[in-house]
Formats: sequence, C-alpha cells, structure tokens
Amino acid sequence: MPNEAVDEFVRTKVLPEHQSIVGTLRELMKENAPGAEEVISRGSPAWQGKKLLAIISPSKTHITFAFARGAEFDDAFGLLEGSGKTTRHVKIKKADAVNAEALRNYIGQAVRLDEE
Repeated sequence: MPNEAVDEFVRTKVLPEHQSIVGTLRELMKENAPGAEEVISRGSPAWQGKKLLAIISPSKTHITFAFARGAEFDDAFGLLEGSGKTTRHVKIKKADAVNAEALRNYIGQAVRLDEE
C-alpha cells in the first residue's frame, strides 16, 4: 500500500534525477518484502517488519539504500559498503546502475533475518 508521507518525501526531498531510483527501490521492496510496512523513520523512507529492514537516504550525488542488519548478510555481489557493527548500504548514483538481482537478494536476506 502506498504511503502518502513517503510519496510527499520523494516529491519534495529527493532530487528529480534520483526519483526514479527511489521508485525502483520502492517497487523492489514491495515485491520482495510484501509484509513490510513503508514508513518514515529517522526522517527518511524506510520499511518496517518486526524491526527496521531498510532505509533510503537521499543526498545531492546519490541515493543510499541501507539495510539495518546488513552486516549479517552474505554479500555474494560485493556491493555492500560500511564498517559498523550492524548496518550496510549500497550507494546508487544513476537509475541504470540499480543492480536489481543483488538488491532482491539483500532484501530477501533482510526479510529472513527479521523473521527469525
């Protein structure tokens, strides 16, 4: 179900050249984490299962798509960045740079970890 607060966030706080990236990420989450609720968390679009699954953070140069438990993922695609104890992220600069296969895999791992 679309979230009007997230729609408004994308319209007003995401640069036009990055809005299609966010649209793709929203679709991937909807398809691969259908039980997750799309919310605004920490001031940004996010998906909530039992706990926080993923969050989008826009910047002037890219979109960061972060996974709350990404440090626990098997990163067969080698795209995850970060060095903290829990979170890992992917930076996406252009819509045609979205690796949907990798993101489906990461989202699936996030959902499985949330269900444990």
